[in-house]
Amino acid sequence: MGLFDNIGKAVNDLKKTDPEKTPKTVDVVFSSLPETYEEFVSMPQASLSTPYDTAAMTILAFCFFPQDKELCYRMVQYLKGPSELSAYQRSFIKDRFEDADYIPRSYFNGATPQNDYRPSQPYTITISTNPHSFDNDGYVRVWIRSGGADSPRQIDLRKAKDGKWYLWEQYVLVGIRQPESSNPWA
Repeated sequence: MGLFDNIGKAVNDLKKTDPEKTPKTVDVVFSSLPETYEEFVSMPQASLSTPYDTAAMTILAFCFFPQDKELCYRMVQYLKGPSELSAYQRSFIKDRFEDADYIPRSYFNGATPQNDYRPSQPYTITISTNPHSFDNDGYVRVWIRSGGADSPRQIDLRKAKDGKWYLWEQYVLVGIRQPESSNPWA
């Protein structure tokens, strides 16, 4: 066994023993949804202490876009922490909501095309990691299932020196099946 094999084995052993890096599935539950920025940042999950909380808060922030895009951008900026929400990212978010304001709701448990993406209560988002989610030190890739897609979507998070997990990149605002009420083929 060569030097690189030993290093690879040590890294894999660390992943198996470090509880933070153990693949798992977590339900993030919101007993109620915020109506203001102040309520948003006061939620327990807004402490951004786990990648699961930050990912769930990302979905929640996107839910505000149809009613108040500036509030959505402000929430997303909070989740990005020291990284700036660029004009390009704002434009990307805006473009994704063209005729598809239901996309973020689809990530809540119980939301399906058949019920026009109305989530079950309490509002729950199920987030998973896999053995490769922690391959890059200081980053984590999580997966969230949409009721309107066949495969889960990813969110990448980065841990800052303050110990919080911040939104790094998201791939959740992508096309999914239309709600049945607006799908002429359903």
